[in-house]
Amino acid sequence: MKRRLGRWEYYIGIAGLALTIGLVVAVVLYWDNIRNLQHYGYLGAFLISIFGGATIIAPIPMTPVIFALGTVTRPDFAPYLGPVFVGAAAGIGETIGGISIYMTGYGGGTAALDGFGHSKLQKGYHWLMSRMDRRGSLVLFAVSAVVNPFFYPTAIVAGATHFKLRKYLLICWAGKTIKGISVAAAGYWGLGSILRSFGLPI
Repeated sequence: MKRRLGRWEYYIGIAGLALTIGLVVAVVLYWDNIRNLQHYGYLGAFLISIFGGATIIAPIPMTPVIFALGTVTRPDFAPYLGPVFVGAAAGIGETIGGISIYMTGYGGGTAALDGFGHSKLQKGYHWLMSRMDRRGSLVLFAVSAVVNPFFYPTAIVAGATHFKLRKYLLICWAGKTIKGISVAAAGYWGLGSILRSFGLPI
C-alpha cells in the first residue's frame, strides 16, 4: 500500500511540474495575448490570475493588471463595487492556478531538495515545513492575503506535508480574494482618484 501511495505521489508531482512548465511555455509563446487579457475585465482578471497563481518563473504582470482593472472596471449598478468583483475574480483564478504548485509539492517537494545538502535553501524549506506542521492554516492564509513572493514555496510545502487539498483551496481562496480586492481597491482609490481629479471619466 505504501509503495502504491508513493508511486501515486510521484505521478502527482510529475503532473504538477509538467503543468507548471507548460504554463511557463504558454506564457512565453503567447505573451502578447496574455498581456491583452487586461482588456477583458473580470474574465481577464480571472484568466491572468490563473497564470500568475501557477508560476513565479515567468514574468506575468498579474498584480499591475489587477491594479489597473480596479481603476477602470465599474459595474453600472454599483460603481464602487468594481474592485470587489475584480478582486473576487482574481482570487478564484489564483486559487485554481495554485493547484499545480500544490501538486508539485505533494509529489516530492522535500525529496527535490535532497541535493542541496545543508544549504540555506534547504534549511529555509525545513523551517517552513515545521511552521506548516504547527500552524499551517494561519501561515497559508497570511502568505495568500498579501502581495509577496513567499506563497509559492509555502504552497509547495503545503503539498509536501499533505495539507488537505480542500482546506488548502478554501484558505487560498479566502486569502487570494482579500489580496485581489486590496490591490484592485488601491487602483480605484489611488490611481483612479488621481485620474478623476483631472476630469477623466474613471
